[in-house]
Amino acid sequence: MGGRRIWQVGEAYERYMGRWSRMVATAFVSWLAVPAGRRWLDAGCGTGALAAAVPGAAAPAEVVGVDPSHGFVRHARELVADPRVRFAAAEAGALPFEDRRFDVAVSGLVLNFVPDAPAAVAELARVTAPGGTVAAYVWDYSGRMAIIRAFWAAAAELDPDAEALDEGTRFPLCRPEPLRALWAGAGLSDVLVEPIEVAVVFPDFDDYWRPFLGAQGPAPAYAASLSEAHRTALRDRLRERLPVAADGSITLPARAWAVRGATP
Repeated sequence: MGGRRIWQVGEAYERYMGRWSRMVATAFVSWLAVPAGRRWLDAGCGTGALAAAVPGAAAPAEVVGVDPSHGFVRHARELVADPRVRFAAAEAGALPFEDRRFDVAVSGLVLNFVPDAPAAVAELARVTAPGGTVAAYVWDYSGRMAIIRAFWAAAAELDPDAEALDEGTRFPLCRPEPLRALWAGAGLSDVLVEPIEVAVVFPDFDDYWRPFLGAQGPAPAYAASLSEAHRTALRDRLRERLPVAADGSITLPARAWAVRGATP
């Protein structure tokens, strides 16, 4: 279930997590409060949620988004038409840019998935000009990320082995103190970590469940690995657990931890 094959199909990822990432991305860019006219890098841009939020909220001179997934890069190019924004395929841990190329280097929902997070943050710092901003956000997988928490809780009730696959267990980086230490370890100053809270609303249960069938991400990849009978049992268990309103809608809390620091 690992590897890049779970990060290739942009449309499926959008249905699963991209639409909620956009809500967080807009709040994140506003939180950074970067002056207009700056040069931005979005490392691990995925389908373009964060890069797309920058033009409207920060009036940049340019935004460059990079991601190792060619499928995601293609989707981002189709999604974002702003001439100030461009995308390319590249690794966050080996950025193809000269030192101090950007004023702001950001990353959304990526750091817990890269093989070497300290190396990736060091690269973000390397390509950022002195006094610039290096920042990121990650889902609070072990806490208020109810979309995922509900899925893995139901999965573990049916399959105890599923607990080891839970992002809340696998990604200890997605908490304030590890993020703060990661930024400080990269030599960044004035490090700040704050939560970004959003409420996600599904019009009905099918809108919640269908994205888990797209195999884009750890939880959907797990669902895809199950037999039809086991997958149906998981779906029914989730239907029982989720808070369904009188109109059939489901509202769940989602929290991301945002971190930022300044380059020396």
